[in-house]
Amino acid sequence: MKKLNIALLGLGRIGKIHFRNIAQYFPMATVTAVADPLGGGAFAQQNKQVFFSTDPYEVICRSDVDAVLICTPTSSHAELIEEAIRQKKHIFCEKPMDLSLERTEALTAMAKGNVKLMIGFNRRFDPDFMQAYQSVREGKIGDVQIVKITSRDPGLPPIDYIRNSGGLFMDMAIHDFDMARYIMKKEVVEVFAKGLVVIDPAVADAGDIDTAITTLTFEDGSYAIIDNSRKAVYGYDQRLEIFGSGGMIQVENNLHNRNVLYNESGIHQALPLDFFMDRYSRSYLKEMELFIDALTNGTHMPATGTDAIQATMIAAAAKLSMETGGPVRLEEIKRKSVLTG
Repeated sequence: MKKLNIALLGLGRIGKIHFRNIAQYFPMATVTAVADPLGGGAFAQQNKQVFFSTDPYEVICRSDVDAVLICTPTSSHAELIEEAIRQKKHIFCEKPMDLSLERTEALTAMAKGNVKLMIGFNRRFDPDFMQAYQSVREGKIGDVQIVKITSRDPGLPPIDYIRNSGGLFMDMAIHDFDMARYIMKKEVVEVFAKGLVVIDPAVADAGDIDTAITTLTFEDGSYAIIDNSRKAVYGYDQRLEIFGSGGMIQVENNLHNRNVLYNESGIHQALPLDFFMDRYSRSYLKEMELFIDALTNGTHMPATGTDAIQATMIAAAAKLSMETGGPVRLEEIKRKSVLTG
């Protein structure tokens, strides 16, 4: 079998994780080229077999590249996806494809039938969440009625990041919107969201919120309830609860260790992990395994442009709901997309 040659665009934290995972765990694939505007530096010195460039378009156009991993800032994703499609290179892109629903739809349509496209909704591929998904599919808790997702960061990101992130719903909660659809395997028809600033007034000055509650109503009348915060003082809080007619599934936080100390003053255990790269390290590995498998063995892409469209639509509906104070039907967002697209 021909080895899959991959180009990596962006040498930030996520890019380096994917590079190391491919090098260590996937002998059927190799990163042959890397692009980063700052150059390779020490990384290039340590990986002299890899072609380096400051120009991502030079890398995409290389004849020895079969697929690209887009790990660059969000503002660059859409143009890089377009170029990769033109060059007929398969694509893995970190979320989102674009902050605009209309452009996300256009990119998905452009890729269809030309290249395979996977979106980095990595939380789907956390082993515990995948086990919960499988249990639901096997009917172990009957008909699912309510999904609850808690997603709280350990600390506020830089205000400059918030200012350019697309907002909490598009930047942070979009993972949870995708998770809710993934677990339920149903489509959302209505969104009701409330948001406010309680952590730092600078967030409001940047045009965003830092705390939110979102309720999703699915096509069969079942619900997902999602709470988000930019700051949980005790660590990275990532929990899932699925309630059904025949039982319940809970996925608790990953802790620094599993020791539990019992003494006269109480019961004590470690705090949750405090960095998303640690909490979801296995999910990054699994998503890359599935991407490479789809290209080498013809299996389906597990998180597609269609999933990106739906999650982006929910994020847009949540923002509109917060602004108007009432529930928003996804049909309303679809109509606006058609009118402006």
